Amino acid sequence: MGARAHGPHHDLPRGALYMIACALLFAVMGVAVRLASQQLPNAMVVFLRSALGLLMLLPWALRLGPGGLATRHLSEHLVRGLAGLAAMYCFFYALGHLRLADAVLLNYSLPLFVPFIESLWLGEPFPRKLWSGIVIGFLGLLLILKPGFSIFQPAAMVGVAAGLLAALAQVGVRRLTQSEPATRIVLYFGFCSTAVSALPAAFDWRTPRAALLPLLLVLGASATAAQLLMTRAYSHAPASQVGPFLYSSVVFAGLFDWALFAQLPDRFSVAGAVLVCAAGILTLRIAGAARSEPEPAGL
Repeated sequence: MGARAHGPHHDLPRGALYMIACALLFAVMGVAVRLASQQLPNAMVVFLRSALGLLMLLPWALRLGPGGLATRHLSEHLVRGLAGLAAMYCFFYALGHLRLADAVLLNYSLPLFVPFIESLWLGEPFPRKLWSGIVIGFLGLLLILKPGFSIFQPAAMVGVAAGLLAALAQVGVRRLTQSEPATRIVLYFGFCSTAVSALPAAFDWRTPRAALLPLLLVLGASATAAQLLMTRAYSHAPASQVGPFLYSSVVFAGLFDWALFAQLPDRFSVAGAVLVCAAGILTLRIAGAARSEPEPAGL
């Protein structure tokens, strides 16, 4: 989701606060997904997140009406929706099998993949300055993945896949924003993700216990509110300026790991996290210098 930041509305401090609040809510969503995944299959968690998020967005759909929802870009909405849904499946699986902070960080590796996808899909030039950030970022990913070590977790590769698919979804959103309003893009993603994820969930359905319902509501509400806050953040400043604040979600996730799950990162993960965050911030700034529009992001 995103909106262009124009002169009178440019307010970096406010945009940063919106993005930090968004990052906190994404970390809260991660906690909810991890706890829910202990009792429900991944397919159900993805469907419930999509369905509850769509339910909370229905007032916007009713306000728009059939005319406001009409689009000439249904195929592009479908591509964006399927990519975002696939990213969600991978991200939620990683949340259920990795430390919360590691899963969040691997998902936020998406700035490392965006330039390649933009170059192949949109035909945009690939700035040479980006190579430094990308190389640093992939070195960081290697430290987190620890290939060849006995503690290497295949689930981490699923986390990387989440970042790659999220990058594809983000480029799809950016392509759509050239002709579609942000609200319509979000609603079509809600329609697509809910409809497509319903079938796998039906085959693996387990009726949630009543005690789990508050957690599921937190999941849907935090994810939806985070998307709306991200839109607000991008309406106050470009992605190259406010986007780096999204990495504060890794800090929040690390605090939740320590406080709720008694898990602390090893030295390789800490070093890798620093490199990936630095590379993501560098890539956002270099890409932002190459164009003035903000890049919408988020699932």
